[in-house]
Amino acid sequence: MDLSELKFARRFDKVTGSAIREIFKVIAQPGMISFAGGNPSPDALPDRQVSELAQYVLAHDGKAILQYGATEGYAPFLESLKSYVEDQLGVSVPAVLPVTGSTQAMDLLCKALLDPGDTVLVENPSFLGNLQCLKLYEANLVPVASDDIGLLPEDLEEKIRTYHPKLLYTIPTFQNPTGKTLTEERRRKIAELANEYGMIVAEDDPYRDLRYEGNTVHSIKYYDRNGWVMFLGSFSKIISPGLRIGYIAGDAGIIRKCTVGKQSTDVHTANLNQAIVDQYLRRNLLPEHIRSICEGYGLKMRKMLQFLDQFPEGVRFTRPQGGLFIWAELPVSIDAVKLLSKAVERKVAYVPGTYFCADGGHLNTLRLNFSNSSPEQIETGMNVLNDLIQSEI
Repeated sequence: MDLSELKFARRFDKVTGSAIREIFKVIAQPGMISFAGGNPSPDALPDRQVSELAQYVLAHDGKAILQYGATEGYAPFLESLKSYVEDQLGVSVPAVLPVTGSTQAMDLLCKALLDPGDTVLVENPSFLGNLQCLKLYEANLVPVASDDIGLLPEDLEEKIRTYHPKLLYTIPTFQNPTGKTLTEERRRKIAELANEYGMIVAEDDPYRDLRYEGNTVHSIKYYDRNGWVMFLGSFSKIISPGLRIGYIAGDAGIIRKCTVGKQSTDVHTANLNQAIVDQYLRRNLLPEHIRSICEGYGLKMRKMLQFLDQFPEGVRFTRPQGGLFIWAELPVSIDAVKLLSKAVERKVAYVPGTYFCADGGHLNTLRLNFSNSSPEQIETGMNVLNDLIQSEI
């Protein structure tokens, strides 16, 4: 039998791999200006500080760090992490679990909760990586309508009544890919609906600290009275994505199931990486670091918005107050997938918006990232995109 006849698991039938990862192969070309990824700026990666902390923790607890650890987490980090999460959310949480990036938090939550065919409500568009995760667990994805400030509570309740979902997946703050932020009132309503109808909410909030304008809003978890909201967080965007330290916080019973699921995935999150982040928290290093990176990101975001203001009439775009992304809608006659090849020829890359949409379509949309480009690259790249769109119109 030829290996080409091998049949893979059916769960892969609707998953083709990350479009962003494929685009990364293109943006590796010399001279490419990339608005495609979601990478922090190289200037925001504290390599020297991490080096110093790594040396410190190895000198003080090296034997334990280099040994196998508990699936539940490195003990000092569990302590500092729980305190940090409760301080961030303004409420107590029964349990926390350190994970290998917040994407693993979503994977473990799916592993714990979903059977094939279970309905999951999702924003439309939403984060591609977790849409793929949900598809691999063979969930029935149902998009919920949104407006300029995110999920519409009326449509959410209608979809809950119609489909009886197991889970809602939402990114409420500086959403990926749109940059939108849910209002305080809508966050409260989501928590109320979750409690009323018995639906778990996966609140994915990795960008909440990257605020450049406006006022902070409470998490959905803040309004959770009976444990239906699970909070997914990450240190990837505020310290380092390479350390792969994220967490999930919420109901102890669900955390326990996730912990059991993690045992067969990677045994435990890397002890050294947990110990480094633990020192960030214990030494209170995060606030100043976040302030320093937000200043630069805010300048880049405003510069990109300034150039979008000069785009042709008919181009609509979001105006985030933080995060890493801006979402643009072109005239319906323009296909952003086809336009990408022309942009790449002129050394500019972005991600077509259709890849973020659970129902497909939306070919006239695209996601722009500003964090990983210099102001000069933003100016050059946005002028290229403006020219291309002008020519298409």
